[in-house]
Order: sequence, then C-alpha cells, then structure tokens
Amino acid sequence: MIGKLIENDYINGVSLTGSLGAGSKIGGLAGKNIKKFVLELGGSDPFIVLEDSDINLASKNAIQGRMMNSGQSCIAAKRFIVVENIAEQFIGKLVEFNKKLIIGNPLNENTDIGPLANEQQLRDIELQVQDAVEKGGNILDGGKRVGEKGFFFQPTLVSNVNSKMMLLKDEVFGPVAPIIIVKDNIEAVKMANSTNLGLGASVWSKDENKAMEIARKLDAGSIFINGIVKSDPRMPFGGIKKSGIGRELSHYGLKEFVNVKAINVYSQT
Repeated sequence: MIGKLIENDYINGVSLTGSLGAGSKIGGLAGKNIKKFVLELGGSDPFIVLEDSDINLASKNAIQGRMMNSGQSCIAAKRFIVVENIAEQFIGKLVEFNKKLIIGNPLNENTDIGPLANEQQLRDIELQVQDAVEKGGNILDGGKRVGEKGFFFQPTLVSNVNSKMMLLKDEVFGPVAPIIIVKDNIEAVKMANSTNLGLGASVWSKDENKAMEIARKLDAGSIFINGIVKSDPRMPFGGIKKSGIGRELSHYGLKEFVNVKAINVYSQT
C-alpha cells in the first residue's frame, strides 16, 4: 500500500517520522521512484553535565527530559553523561527527583509516568534493564514493571553502564536512564559521539562559551545549551548519521520540498 502511494505520480515528496527500519524501507522506495524524502528517525540523545553546571537545574531537567511521555520520545535525553567531579552530587539529585515521580492514569493531571505503548514495548524495556544488570549495571531506583494490568514500568536510573549493554547500543524507548561517568569534557564528547545515531543533544554549564565549544563538536542535528531538546517551528529539526536525512520546520523544512528553479537571462541589447 505504501509502495503504491509513493509510486503514484501525484506524490512528489515523502516525509516519515519513525524507526530506522521503517525509514530505510521508505527511503529506498522514494529513491527508487526518484522522489524527494525527509526521514526523522530514532535518537540516543546525550545529556552532558559539565562540572560547572547548576546541578539542581541540570538534574531536574534531566528527569523531565528523560521521562516525558514515559520516555517514549525520539528526542528524549537517553544517556546522562556527567563529569566525575560532580557525579555523586548529580546522581544524588537525580534519585531524589526520580522518586517523586507519580505513576498512574495518564488522564490524571498529577500523573508523571503513564503506560508504555504496548506489551512488546514493555517487554523490550524489561529485557534492556535485565541485560544491563547481568552485565554489571546498578539499579539506583526503579527497575521493575508496575502491577500485572497495563504496560507500566517504573522510572529507572542505572549506573555503572558500559558499551556492551543494550541500554547504550540500542535506542531505549521507555523511562530508563543510563548514567555514564567520564573523566573530563574531552571524554564527554567522545562518549556522546560513540553511537550511530545523532538526533539531538544538550549541554549543561554556567560557561556558555565552553558549552558552545562542546556543542560544535557534537554529532547531532539539534543541540540545546541549558535546556532540554525540543522542536520549535522557528528552528530546523532533524538528525544526522542514522537518525535521519533532511530537515523539518523553519524555512529549511519548506525548502526540502520545493524545486529550486534557476533562470538565466542574457540581454540582447
């Protein structure tokens, strides 16, 4: 059905927000039919906390950025990367804010964490957390399914993670946050870029010049300094690497689907 739609002569361009698998298929179909396409796919956004950051502000936003929509967002903060000098303070605050989250009916305004989309999503999260524990990860808070009815999972913080774990190798589409402690800013950038995804990233520091210097080194389509990643119609949005192709929003998004026509006029007078 989708293939027939893309093949249709009335369709001149294709835009998809979805998984890497779906994006690869749609991109292939669009390319086969010589149609423009924009793909906004998955993310593994780093949340980088430098040693001169406001720890209370950073940790509060870390929880918000990771747990929004129960962690089911492509632009959610998915890897907390913190410099070792402030790691203990940052982690302590994370646990404090995480414990305050309320799990329940998403129609209730007081609820922070609702259900996952379906049973398979819940099973995937359970498997990723179990894999982390088996490979040496420490559950600082959460880590379990909630109840037997519905697809609820506790907001979870995991420390002592490593690159062999599914939490770092795969996109985690649920309320689970791996915490990575690094030696310095150089190692923070290296860790942030050690993925085949590059949708968004955030940097937390009181020194905006230093934060800007790091932002320029990050492999991501959107980088926020002292703010969580979000889409804004005034800014181009999209990823690099396997997080997608092209941009949405802003005038850049419009230009993805226009034909730039060049007309060259030579005067005869």
